[in-house]
Amino acid sequence: MSLATVKPRIRVIVDNDFSGDPDDLYQLAHHVLSPSVEIPFVIGSHLRVGDGFDPSEVQAENAVRIARGLLDLIGSSIPVVQGSNVGLTDAVTPIDTPAARAIIAEALRDDTELPLVVAVGGGLTEIASALLLEPSIADRLTVVWIGGPEYPGRPKPPGIDGSEYNLRIDIPSAQAVFASSVALHQFPRDAYRQALVSLAELDLRVRPHGELGHRLVTAIDLLSEKLAGFGVLGGETYCLGDSPLVLATALTTTFEPDAASSAWELRPAPSITDEGEYGPVPEGAREIRVYTRLDTRLMFEDFFLKLERWAASRP
Repeated sequence: MSLATVKPRIRVIVDNDFSGDPDDLYQLAHHVLSPSVEIPFVIGSHLRVGDGFDPSEVQAENAVRIARGLLDLIGSSIPVVQGSNVGLTDAVTPIDTPAARAIIAEALRDDTELPLVVAVGGGLTEIASALLLEPSIADRLTVVWIGGPEYPGRPKPPGIDGSEYNLRIDIPSAQAVFASSVALHQFPRDAYRQALVSLAELDLRVRPHGELGHRLVTAIDLLSEKLAGFGVLGGETYCLGDSPLVLATALTTTFEPDAASSAWELRPAPSITDEGEYGPVPEGAREIRVYTRLDTRLMFEDFFLKLERWAASRP
């Protein structure tokens, strides 16, 4: 078996806030370079109002532009669809966007048997809206989400005050998704924070590999310079916290496909409070998969080698 012979065996809709933390660029590039994944389209989504990464009122539009630029650099024609520039007002009222309608249309396709995953590295606005607009799609897809705080019994990072970043982008949408019946695989903060790479790795294993490698590392260079201007010293590592989306979709076992080298547990889906914390478990709540440990060796080594392979194939 060779990577060159691998065919798609899963459909993945990539939904991310590409005008924010540059970890989403690494995740998108990795997914596009993974031949077992068919990406019908990418969604550019919003951040929280006034977010320091992009304080504009057109965050989703900016996300589309940035994602399109990266895909063009890779040489990919995958469409990019714009999500809402704002979050839901409550957990029962959808926002009817082209992105939400595109999710519905993809979920309702009857011309393919490839399983469908909506891989979300930011807020849950678009998948929540899709589920509210067309509840019947809940049993036709799986949501894989980077977000949510630690569960009880797991330590929080030092100095943490307030809810988790991605959940806080759109709390009502998280309330809607957790209350739905859709299959949900979650990488909460204590899991995705394990996705650490060293700057030495980025310098030696990403930066030299073509325009794409340079673009990816430059995004972190620019962020480091910005942080230094505010007196924040970034140290020698960076968290590529969205990369577990690739681990859970492209990098699964040959037989009984699963992210078998990472650890997870089943938990009854909690409610989400208005403050962005876990609330009581509703009666009859479904079980969701919650990841606790990542196979970061597989995840990052696969990315480094695929990037090197891509660069070597360029004219």
